[in-house]
Amino acid sequence: MKLLELVSYFRNGGSFEDFCHSKSLDLESEVVEVYMEKPFDLNKDLVFFEIAKTNGNIEYMSNGVKYSTLFDFYYFLDAIEESNESQNKSLTDKDIAARLFLYAIHDA
Repeated sequence: MKLLELVSYFRNGGSFEDFCHSKSLDLESEVVEVYMEKPFDLNKDLVFFEIAKTNGNIEYMSNGVKYSTLFDFYYFLDAIEESNESQNKSLTDKDIAARLFLYAIHDA
């Protein structure tokens, strides 16, 4: 799943519970983190891990692949909620994905 697809899913009413179920993530996890393989690229696939697995590490190795964290799901869901406010309704899913990506690679 790419960042644009994730944004579209949640902006169109997708639920966190259904998302976790579809990705075999523990809904009761303290935090779910969003990772990507470097070099970062907006069109690369995202991977999702519970913080209990990553121990909050910036880099995490899974199945022989090293991933780096972009942001946690709380931040993502807050950004989606903000994007759905009336003053932000004109932003496209692509705009939101690009802003989240820039935040992740420059500010996180």
